[in-house]
Amino acid sequence: MTTIVFPSHYATQQVGQSQSGWDKTLLMCITALMVIGLIMVYSASISYAERVMGNETYFAVRHFIYASLGLLAMFIVMRIPVSFWERSGPYLLLLSIVLLIAVLIPGIGSKVNGSARWIKLGVINLQPAEFVKIFMVIYVSGYLIRKQNKLKNFTQGILMISIVVAVIGMLLLQEPDFGTVVVISITTFAMLFLSGVRFWHFLSILSAGVGGMIALTLMSPYRVQRVTSFLDPWADPFNSGFQLTQALIAFGRGEWFGVGLGASIQKMFYLPAAYTDFILAVLAEELGLFAVLGVMALYAVLVTQSFRIARQAEQRGNAYAARLAQGIGVLFGIQVMINMGVNMGVLPTKGLTLPFISYGGSSLLASFVAVGILLAISRETRTQEWKQRR
Repeated sequence: MTTIVFPSHYATQQVGQSQSGWDKTLLMCITALMVIGLIMVYSASISYAERVMGNETYFAVRHFIYASLGLLAMFIVMRIPVSFWERSGPYLLLLSIVLLIAVLIPGIGSKVNGSARWIKLGVINLQPAEFVKIFMVIYVSGYLIRKQNKLKNFTQGILMISIVVAVIGMLLLQEPDFGTVVVISITTFAMLFLSGVRFWHFLSILSAGVGGMIALTLMSPYRVQRVTSFLDPWADPFNSGFQLTQALIAFGRGEWFGVGLGASIQKMFYLPAAYTDFILAVLAEELGLFAVLGVMALYAVLVTQSFRIARQAEQRGNAYAARLAQGIGVLFGIQVMINMGVNMGVLPTKGLTLPFISYGGSSLLASFVAVGILLAISRETRTQEWKQRR
């Protein structure tokens, strides 16, 4: 019997590769969401693209290009050391403020449907708010580490970061983009809570934040209209309640297994934003309740993996990576819950996309960058664990 003996360095290399490989569960989850997005953007946009653009694949092709660029960005980001993001946090915060100011300057920012949210970069429209969400998570993660010994102090622990959120929020409200303000606020305060700030400090700021959002809603007629139409969309189904009633009709038509891929009626100029904010309603109509539950399960895996990566980083002593992974997990979870809640009539309309599925270049790119950071944290943690075992 012949015994084959591999060189020790070869065996070590093989073990190292297996221990420090990329998170396959996360990659498979993102791949599945991306494929669903490609299919549903084509299906949901085909009628609108053919009539308005003269090309039924107009939005599908662009979504594919954005997804390809997003994958490229993810592969680049997943190889950047996590320490780079820790050092870059303050600079990314400054960049966020500059971008949010730039989008409000005539000639730089462009308006669509009364909202100044985009910066024209040739053939591409950049929506800074999508990247500001990630930049804020990166900055807040670093802040929590720098101030970890002072988090019990109200001023150093929670007040200063609340002021930063308020500045970013005021700039976003000038666009206006109330939905992004809500997402950033909830994500930031969730990260503070997970980092161990005093509960009554957290509760006081949370109460002030909720009160401020209620006040902002009452001060704006169109936000009041959104809330009232959400409470009773059938009271004015052809005006203020039109979006929600059409989305609910789509869910009702889909029943358990849907009417069939491509067979949606609501996407044919009944449901506004069918391939962006309300793409879940089209998916529900065409593929049914079980498909919606499947998409929910994929997002649950994404958020769960984020927190699992955070826990592993915490166990290896990398507190910054843990805070960053937690923040990204909360960010994805909050945005998904709000989008799904809006589609199902549980929440007022917020104008937020469904990550990896809705059409939108900036949203796709930012989401892939966030996943790239998660993959980098996972790989560094696994590599560190393997080295410690040696």
